[in-house]
Amino acid sequence: MPYTVTPTAIPDVLLLEPKVFSDERGYFFESYNDRAFQQATGLDVDFVQDNHSMSTKGVLRGLHYQIRHPQGKLLRAVQGSVFDVAVDLRRSSPTFGRWVGARLSAENRRQLWIPPGFAHGFLALSETAEVLYKITDYWYPEHERTLLWNDPALAVAWPLDALADALPDDMPRLAAKDVAGKPFAEVELFD
Repeated sequence: MPYTVTPTAIPDVLLLEPKVFSDERGYFFESYNDRAFQQATGLDVDFVQDNHSMSTKGVLRGLHYQIRHPQGKLLRAVQGSVFDVAVDLRRSSPTFGRWVGARLSAENRRQLWIPPGFAHGFLALSETAEVLYKITDYWYPEHERTLLWNDPALAVAWPLDALADALPDDMPRLAAKDVAGKPFAEVELFD
């Protein structure tokens, strides 16, 4: 099996660690294998698009989701490191309103599976960080929503203290849509 799968504190969000073959020449691993993913996770998903983002240290992207055409995401950092966060927005879920975070890096090669029905975001921890992610539905800008990254009701423990050199005012660098995110009490939710 090319993956070890570990449920997080929100069991539907999974941490995958690939089996890496290393020797004096370097290393090799399967970053994605559909059959192995299905066997390891019990999930049968169809990925329709791959995305690649690059962020500089202290950039926070998120927390994003699509209210229609919700997206499942399989993420990994291929350069640098990020703190990746998923927030459960499914009203019927026993973990509704809770968040989970994981450090993904080029060094640890971990991947995070976030199913549809979650808001997602990440904070770049290294000088630059590149994230690749597979998604299960296309981007529809008219359905995109943003949950406020620092809503006290969620209390996401972003590791901002680790970025003191890049963030003198303890504020991450945000896009305008992330600054304007709505608090949890006001966002559209999933059933």
